[in-house]
Amino acid sequence: MPEWVAAACAELGLDPADVPVPLVLDLARDVARGVLRPGAPVTAYLLGVAVGRGADPQAAGGRLTELALAWDPPAAG
Repeated sequence: MPEWVAAACAELGLDPADVPVPLVLDLARDVARGVLRPGAPVTAYLLGVAVGRGADPQAAGGRLTELALAWDPPAAG
C-alpha cells in the first residue's frame, strides 16, 4: 500500500504524508458494510472533495463514519 500511495501521489503532485490511509480504509469499510458496497469508493471521493475544499480530514471522516454506522436506509417506495 505505501508504494501505491507514493506512486499515486507523485502522479498527482501530492505529498504522501498528507494521505490519511487508515482513515480512508476504515471509512470505506464502514460504508461498504453498513450502507452499500459501491458507496465506499464514492464516499472516499466525497471525503477527498471536502478535504480539497478545506475540511479537516479527521473531522469529515469521523462525521461520515458516524453517518455510515447509524445508517438506516429510507423505505423504498
